[in-house]
Amino acid sequence: MSISCRLQTVWNELPANVRLVAVSKLHPAEELMEAYNAGQRIFGESKVQELTAKYEVLPKDIEWHFIGHLQTNKIKYIVPFVYMIHSIDSENLLREVNKYAEKAGRKVDVLLQIHIAQEETKYGFSEEECCEFLSSGEYKMLNNINIRGLMGMATFTEDANVVRSEFKRLSSFFRRLKRSFFLSDVHFNELSMGMSEDYRIAIEEGSTLVRIGSKIFGER
Repeated sequence: MSISCRLQTVWNELPANVRLVAVSKLHPAEELMEAYNAGQRIFGESKVQELTAKYEVLPKDIEWHFIGHLQTNKIKYIVPFVYMIHSIDSENLLREVNKYAEKAGRKVDVLLQIHIAQEETKYGFSEEECCEFLSSGEYKMLNNINIRGLMGMATFTEDANVVRSEFKRLSSFFRRLKRSFFLSDVHFNELSMGMSEDYRIAIEEGSTLVRIGSKIFGER
């Protein structure tokens, strides 16, 4: 099945309020172009070098989302053009993105990554850390970032009940933060959760952005 056909299959499953981030890491620009020509405009990358290389050669109306672990020394390469960074996993990273966005004369949309999985290898704030940071009010002084919502990655398991409980918890935490810190902020409205294996569950639990790669581009 072609990339455009697989894309159409995924689009047909998405409710109107859910957007698809086509995860194109490790796939060549020609394959992204096939998805682009089929109508996809949001692409997600997890390596800075790969993202910048693709940005150079692909159409400039693509909305690039960075979804991988971001090192502070790499921020400057993507801040001039990236649309959204899903993986803000520390206060320091948020401050550094703000600093480079100010230098670039931009305001960058970001999501706070929350650690919801059982695996210790996954990054993210704990719920407690996130609440402490937001309670301090420091984020209000960061004028070159927009906190648009949360991102989380479920445990890599075939047990759908575990995945659902983690997504449900993140969705509940998102609503809690909305009530406590962002009640009057209409832009705090994104919940990025769900990948090729579990996006259907994520949508049922309130995801607004699903990050799907292998189901569209195939395995690498």
